[in-house]
Amino acid sequence: MAGLSRGRRSRRYWLAAVAALALAGCGIASGPKPQSPAPIAQSAHPKTSSPSPSPPLPWGSSHPSSILPGDLLIADSHNNRILLVTPDKQVVWQFPPPGQPSPLYDDDDVFFGPHFDEIITNEEDNNTIAIINFKTRQIVWRYGHPGQAGQAPGYLNTPDDAFLFDGKNGQYITVADIKNQRILFIDRATKQIFRQYGVTGVYRVNPPKTYAAPNGDFPAPNGGMLVTQIGGNDAILLNQQGQPVWTVHFPAPFYYPSDANFTPDGNIICAFYTNPGGVVIMSPSGKVLWKYYVTSGPGRLNHPSLALQLPNGLVLLNDDFNHRVIVIDPKTNQIVWQYGHTGVPGSAPGYLNVPDGLDILPAGVIPGGNNPVGGHLWSYPGNGY
Repeated sequence: MAGLSRGRRSRRYWLAAVAALALAGCGIASGPKPQSPAPIAQSAHPKTSSPSPSPPLPWGSSHPSSILPGDLLIADSHNNRILLVTPDKQVVWQFPPPGQPSPLYDDDDVFFGPHFDEIITNEEDNNTIAIINFKTRQIVWRYGHPGQAGQAPGYLNTPDDAFLFDGKNGQYITVADIKNQRILFIDRATKQIFRQYGVTGVYRVNPPKTYAAPNGDFPAPNGGMLVTQIGGNDAILLNQQGQPVWTVHFPAPFYYPSDANFTPDGNIICAFYTNPGGVVIMSPSGKVLWKYYVTSGPGRLNHPSLALQLPNGLVLLNDDFNHRVIVIDPKTNQIVWQYGHTGVPGSAPGYLNVPDGLDILPAGVIPGGNNPVGGHLWSYPGNGY
């Protein structure tokens, strides 16, 4: 291991062995395209005299969108804030409220809790995790020691992808503790670690015993977990017992994988935290289904860290150092939606400063209430929620 990959933000820190891999090729390369469901209709055409029900609206929107299925939650990490943005690019919720000092520092990823009443964020360079009540806009739970990295109980070192779950005995949190080379399961009520994958401080590609810089711990089917290893340039499906089921190795020119997760049809999508950056969709058997890699022009990515495939087949991702969140159409490899100004950081409406995490509020869900568990974008295909 050597050095840090990005200024004050160190989540997917650079590894000398990984950095030695050379980027190759140019332009856009694409394999067979994943089948895409039809986009959300703008209007319904009744077949009988009875009017068809209108499609549910995103929470803060005035009309449906054919691109985004709901409002977009964004971790605006270098502005130390969280935004909820509608498909028509209006900010309808913000933490902290405008004009108030932020209790966050480097909020990296953000995900809704199981009932959409809370938001969990890992403050990567602050070595902490925070849970925020959506309605009151108060931090109601923390773990870690602000600004202090460590291995002892209660400490973290570069936490990534914190998720909040309902368990049989109460709620729990999972988090990839990158520089401690481990993935933790933390009881919310007691703040005790009740399960751990990997050996603390041991960097080695040898799952399930040890891991090499794990930076993704996304939910997987049947209580499993999809683990991303920077050092292995791979994604590993673990079953509920933490045993490997299969491993997908990412092909050249891709390296430095970030936050691999499942697509709606059960394939794997992963962003690559490089410049130029890329995105790939692969089958569990390792077949490349689609890839995006542009080396110049407005489509070039600069250290993207999370890509998600939407139910309509489009690909949503945060393009960190281009200071934007975008949607790509895999059929054309064109950007069809963007929030933020390419290459220009800012905090005014319409601007972002290193957006490094995102989630979707499904249409028809009112945040802040005790909604039924379900509908989380990143939980496809039926894995956990």
